[in-house]
Amino acid sequence: MVELFRILNLALNAYSYAIIIYIFMSWFPGARESTFGEILGKICEPYLEQFRRFIPPLGMIDFSPIVAIFVLYLARIGLLEFFNMIIY
Repeated sequence: MVELFRILNLALNAYSYAIIIYIFMSWFPGARESTFGEILGKICEPYLEQFRRFIPPLGMIDFSPIVAIFVLYLARIGLLEFFNMIIY
């Protein structure tokens, strides 16, 4: 059971880093059009679109990735509490 938690926690953590990398790629011209950028776009954009529906960009700043990463963080905490309830 502990191994399942570790795998899920690692997956959520890796997805958070993927979103951060994808956001930083917007600072470099043409980075999102690269093969790596397109792969990250296919992975990250469906999740980020859920937040962009409710949180529109303010000027040139998009706050939806911050909220998306915060939700992933809350999911990790919820997962930890869930496994703590099951194990103990």
